[in-house]
Amino acid sequence: MKKLLLATALSLACTTVAGAQEKITQFNIGILGGENAQDRMTSNECFRVKVEEALGVPVKLFTPADYDGVIQGMLGGSIDFAGLGASGYAKIYLTNPEAVEPVLTKQNMDGSTGYYSIGFARKDSGITSIEQAKGKRFAFADPNSTSGYLVPGAELQDTYGKLDQYFGEVKFSGGHEQSIVGVANGDFDAAVSWADGLGNWEDGYNSGAFRKASDAGIVDMNDLVEIWKSKLIPEGPYVIRKALPADVKAKVTAIADTIWQDDPKCAYALSHGEAKDLVPVTHDAYLGIIAARKLQEAK
Repeated sequence: MKKLLLATALSLACTTVAGAQEKITQFNIGILGGENAQDRMTSNECFRVKVEEALGVPVKLFTPADYDGVIQGMLGGSIDFAGLGASGYAKIYLTNPEAVEPVLTKQNMDGSTGYYSIGFARKDSGITSIEQAKGKRFAFADPNSTSGYLVPGAELQDTYGKLDQYFGEVKFSGGHEQSIVGVANGDFDAAVSWADGLGNWEDGYNSGAFRKASDAGIVDMNDLVEIWKSKLIPEGPYVIRKALPADVKAKVTAIADTIWQDDPKCAYALSHGEAKDLVPVTHDAYLGIIAARKLQEAK
């Protein structure tokens, strides 16, 4: 599959009329919010270097404070490549269907390409279920987060009604790391974040925000407890601007496509933990999320 993807991408590059291609002088990679900017820069530096070597132009990392910073950057053309959540991709598509194209997504160790929104609380809070979180302070991550708002917000509301009436207080923490730290510090009684649901809770599962926070020593997972789990959510896509020259798109996609084989340490950082690899993905994988996002925006 990887050889087929690379061959297809290179074929597109070769068959594009050279005179019609713009020449890029810089390439910009956007990194979603959810952890502090320096950690995001450090985690993605290895990938930045690989892309810069392949393209022969300066490559810069951009770490906006929230998800919408990356979304608007891609819509405005100031960001060329990013890993997005499905809801973020849906917002871009609904705003401008020609802005970006999904190219790859993460495949978990068991071969699945999905993850979960996980509700959690401090272990010593006595909260072991969403029912016990009723009337408590509850945090979502970001309005443009799939697992940090769109999916859990919809699923919980379907079951428990209006969430600002079910919980004592509902807030946006600003990102997944902020939600995890907020619960651990007692700022929120419960919150949601994301994980692949594989491996052990005490490790933060195999990959996801919990694993990232655990690896960084930000939280001891033994101090937290899982209280809720969503239905399976499709992994978000790595997207690239459609307007870029075909050869640029081919080179960047090929680097990401083979990174688990070529540089597992770098891939681990990009994937927020253990994964099998990155695999091709198309727009059709996100039709359900796009419909949910469209409904949410209509409300």
